[in-house]
Amino acid sequence: MTYARYLTLDTLLGAQNPLSDEHDEMLFVIIHQTKELWLKQTLHEVGLAQRLVHAGDLVPAYKSLARVSRIQAVMTQSWDILATMTPADYLRFRGELGASSGFQSDQFRRLEAMLGIKDEKFLAFHEDRPAAHAALADAMARPSLYDDALAQLAAAGLPVPAEVLDRDVSRPYEASEGVEAAWLEVYRDTERWWALYQLAEKLMDLDDALLTWRHKHVVTVERIIGRRRGTGGTAGVDYLASTLNRRAFPELWSLRTRL
Repeated sequence: MTYARYLTLDTLLGAQNPLSDEHDEMLFVIIHQTKELWLKQTLHEVGLAQRLVHAGDLVPAYKSLARVSRIQAVMTQSWDILATMTPADYLRFRGELGASSGFQSDQFRRLEAMLGIKDEKFLAFHEDRPAAHAALADAMARPSLYDDALAQLAAAGLPVPAEVLDRDVSRPYEASEGVEAAWLEVYRDTERWWALYQLAEKLMDLDDALLTWRHKHVVTVERIIGRRRGTGGTAGVDYLASTLNRRAFPELWSLRTRL
């Protein structure tokens, strides 16, 4: 075994195939491929964390959730590298992208679905990739990490509404006053509910980091292309800015006003 064989470096380093002769296209490709690699690890970690939470092993789940938050920080910082590419640099090869766009990333949509942010319209972008389509459809259909966290709240005796616990988990999660009330009990008596309190804060770390990533994405895109339409047909910066309102764990945000 050698370093190159163990990491299959020939395959990895042969996966960058810019379509133009423009110098900056290599950076564009590597930045996005690297994000996909980090997303793969993130899905790996969130999957473990969800299995642990589902089983009631909350404390061991903290490690994977903390690791995801650190991965998210690295992904956010990578926008600064991409921002070294000027608008003139990007426009020289932008046409090569055709209708491709980052919002089509199946791994990113799987991550959102695993956290509870579900939107079936994104399945249509992966009909030509059966494995990716099946994995995304499965994530859409299954309970999310937040669903499992709420089940643990209920198992601990906290008043999670039955209509939340029995809802159609394939649908996007909607905020519930009853769920907020249950989390409020946790935050008002942290010593009694320490494990759930720490789980909630780890979930907040994820949602906070995801929001920070989205915000930096908006700023970077506006810096490079201004208010042009996105390559995938979206409204570009305006579309990205609209995603800043998404929260995977809404009651963990809203309860802070009531504490």
